[in-house]
Amino acid sequence: MDQKTKAIYEARADIFKAMAHPARLLIVDELSHGEKCVAELTDMIGSDMSTVSKHLSILKNAGIIKDERRGSHIYYTLWMKCVLDFFSCVERVIQITAKEKMSLSRK
Repeated sequence: MDQKTKAIYEARADIFKAMAHPARLLIVDELSHGEKCVAELTDMIGSDMSTVSKHLSILKNAGIIKDERRGSHIYYTLWMKCVLDFFSCVERVIQITAKEKMSLSRK
């Protein structure tokens, strides 16, 4: 594999790694409905603010979300909206896999 191809796959893997946590998936899902501040996300996730801030930082560094400071608050928005297409794909895989497992268990 050449360096350019390797770099492309590494960049893709970085995005997948950034989303590879249930709390971060919840954050992305919540931000798909509109902007939120860290306090709102902390309440939804049920973790402490520093943990949620770390999750937000990971998502931001991957280019999935962006932030905007307004006064003393920072608001987060979903920037890579195409990630929702990936969510739909994952849901289809889950459904198909569940159906296949059900049909195998009936045999």
